[in-house]
Amino acid sequence: MSHEQSDQERVESRAHLLPEEAAAGSDDPHAQAEAILAESDLREEDRNAAPDTVLERRTSDQTVTPIEPPD
Repeated sequence: MSHEQSDQERVESRAHLLPEEAAAGSDDPHAQAEAILAESDLREEDRNAAPDTVLERRTSDQTVTPIEPPD
């Protein structure tokens, strides 16, 4: 099986609309699947490629203002 065939299989598999997509409708599920998978592949290659994605790596003590115990 070639790489191209596996890509085609991925598209065919993804072209089956999810319930939410079916409810909204799709003029071309095959083209939609190709676009979704292309974007997914891009995000896998470059974790910073997702628009408006900010991944913060902080510990809980960096995110919460400490509360002083009452006297």
